[in-house]
Amino acid sequence: MRGAVIHAPGDIRFETLDDPKILKPTDAIIRTAVTCVCGSDLWPYRGAEPTEHAHPMGHEYVGFVEEVGSGVTSVKPGQFVVGSFATSDNTCANCRNGFQSNCLNREFMSTCQAEYVRIPNAQGTLVATDGTPEEKYWPGLLAVSDVMGTGWWAADAAEVKPGSTAVVVGDGAVGLCAVIAAKEMGAERIIVMSRHGSRQKLALEYGATDIVTERGAEGVARVKELTGGIGADSVLECVGTAQAMQQALHSARPGGNVGFVGVPHEVAVDGQELFFSHVALRGGPAPVRRYLPDLVDRVLSGAIDPGKVFDLTLPLDQVAEGYRAMDERRAIKTLLKP
Repeated sequence: MRGAVIHAPGDIRFETLDDPKILKPTDAIIRTAVTCVCGSDLWPYRGAEPTEHAHPMGHEYVGFVEEVGSGVTSVKPGQFVVGSFATSDNTCANCRNGFQSNCLNREFMSTCQAEYVRIPNAQGTLVATDGTPEEKYWPGLLAVSDVMGTGWWAADAAEVKPGSTAVVVGDGAVGLCAVIAAKEMGAERIIVMSRHGSRQKLALEYGATDIVTERGAEGVARVKELTGGIGADSVLECVGTAQAMQQALHSARPGGNVGFVGVPHEVAVDGQELFFSHVALRGGPAPVRRYLPDLVDRVLSGAIDPGKVFDLTLPLDQVAEGYRAMDERRAIKTLLKP
């Protein structure tokens, strides 16, 4: 098969790779329907995370089951399935508590920008749709496997409630999906911190009520101005930088909640400051499997359309251009078709 491999920062190649095989009874092999480039893939692409040796890339996927191990009974060959970037058995104590992304048998997906993918823990990870969805739904279902599930987790962790005010820090695919989530959870006011026109437009389409272009202390001051000097009930941090975290913490009201889902890079939280702020902080890798059935239904019913975050579609063999376009902010998110 063919798939994407990173060799060094800025060096993505489309290469011939070994076909995946069933290694454990709990494995499945899927033929990729569509896959994509994630904003978090840009960390190693930009050199912010080390690439010590060449390795495959990608952790978002939907596709058709080709083969299953002897321990997999929840899905069968031929079915269209959606999974999560973090695989889970869905039976351990952490899974039963709703944190499948911290499953005791967790494995993170990392080979999905390819024609075929081995899915560990397939029994607990994959959710089959009722028949094969129309192709127009594939981008939205692909978003559910990570960015929509992660945006939903941001809103859930920040305890967005009906009638509340939410702030979304970040206008990438996760941030835009977080706007969808906040709207679906009933937020009355959704303030998005964004500096990019095309992303602002989509945020407003998804339900944002206000756009804040300022950053840092100026951005916080603008949020405070919009909230009567108090701050927001819920803040959804969807970036992962130190500045984004500070904006999030300082934009929340006393007693408010921050849900942080951007993978932290050089982020440090001052314990004294957090203590006296009365702000609650919760985050981590999104437990996408918890939300999969509900989000799949919302996409297929037309209630939400997270697939709009894909504003560039390329053949899988042009994956390197997909990375470049996102790195240069010519695209929010690149959809790849095998």
